[in-house]
Amino acid sequence: MTDLPQDLRYSEEHEWVRTVAPTRVRVGITDYAQSQLGDVVFVQLPEADKKADAGESIAEVESTKSVSDIYAPLAGKVVAVNDLLAGAPETLNTDPYGDGWLFELEVESAEALDAALGGLLDAAGYQGVIGG
Repeated sequence: MTDLPQDLRYSEEHEWVRTVAPTRVRVGITDYAQSQLGDVVFVQLPEADKKADAGESIAEVESTKSVSDIYAPLAGKVVAVNDLLAGAPETLNTDPYGDGWLFELEVESAEALDAALGGLLDAAGYQGVIGG
């Protein structure tokens, strides 16, 4: 059974989203995604201040099996990246919902964030996507 924290929102592309401030979210890949990738060996993160549209490819994760695009689960501006991953990309495998986060996005307003989060899946909905 894949670990799915109930307090997160999920995209069908296997990203998770955690609200960390009224207009800011932290984004990572799910436990299911990291298990499908295998051993992560490199992470290319977006640049700070990059504006992203929902669904836009914004980062890449390279594993021993493949290279996978990471998509922005909602529109916003990159305001933080997880520099820990440059020297320890395997953190995505060992702690995908904690230290393995990828980047943070800032949206224009709390209302815009609420609307964007409403378009994402809850844990039960994501479990349906991955076949559980």
